[in-house]
Amino acid sequence: MFNSIVDDFKHAWSRPNNAVVQLILINLIVFIASVLIWIIFVNTSVFDFLYRLVALPSNLSSLLVRPWTFFSYMFVHGGLGHIFWNMLLLYWFGKLIQEYLGSAKVVSLYVLGGLAGGIFYVFVYNVLPNFSDVVGVSTLVGASAGVLAIVVGAAVFMPDYTFYLILIGPVKIKYIALISVVFSIVGLRIGDNLGGDIAHLGGAAIGWLFISQLRKGNDIGLPILNFFTFIKSFFVRQPKIKVTHRSGSKKSSSSKSSKSSTSKSSKSEQEEIDAILDKISQSGYESLSKEEKQKLFNASKK
Repeated sequence: MFNSIVDDFKHAWSRPNNAVVQLILINLIVFIASVLIWIIFVNTSVFDFLYRLVALPSNLSSLLVRPWTFFSYMFVHGGLGHIFWNMLLLYWFGKLIQEYLGSAKVVSLYVLGGLAGGIFYVFVYNVLPNFSDVVGVSTLVGASAGVLAIVVGAAVFMPDYTFYLILIGPVKIKYIALISVVFSIVGLRIGDNLGGDIAHLGGAAIGWLFISQLRKGNDIGLPILNFFTFIKSFFVRQPKIKVTHRSGSKKSSSSKSSKSSTSKSSKSEQEEIDAILDKISQSGYESLSKEEKQKLFNASKK
């Protein structure tokens, strides 16, 4: 049984276009590790020290010496209910983004949403006077901002896509996203998770902005993907490329013709994808034909 679990775990990392499962596994591993650390070092300075290393502080002086917490906090959770609902929403909505836009977009939305939520949290706590008395006391953990970016992003991308919820029935995802945002806004006044609700709104804003810009041909997640590609290059050996030089006017002419043809083909494909995205915006994802869905899926892999 143990070997089977290990094999499944390895397969999850080797399988292409599998970012949703990978993100969930990272969050679960960190959560299990935090529980074990809590059991071993409960009520000791060791646990508090380790927690401070990964939680995002509201205090600017603390943040300056722990800038990595802008990233680490989005993989840490404070309780079972916290991680359960985050991972459930990540699975439901992340699968939609992954299936039709690709794994890269899921990672971009998660990280950008988490960063935006963290920045908005720190900004509000240090600028608005009502929060001045808790700066230095409040810290932020959780994937909620990144997850809400994915939820809102999916709802903007295909607003009329329907989930069938237990005891409720069919619900369009645009209403699930709307309710999530409204709850976060209301939580600013009556909730006990003030910092989290602030971060949620930052993540939601990124979800809307990401898909809106993607429809215009702008992928604001490219810097995130380029950074991860750069980091990955240190651990994955790149294949050696053999370069040969060929001369001749015929070959040169053929090459130019080929480039011109490829350019026209790429432009035509992009126009088709833009038209499909516009159709989704106007009539919902369900209005696409099978061929249009396949073209969108193929484009997400490039």
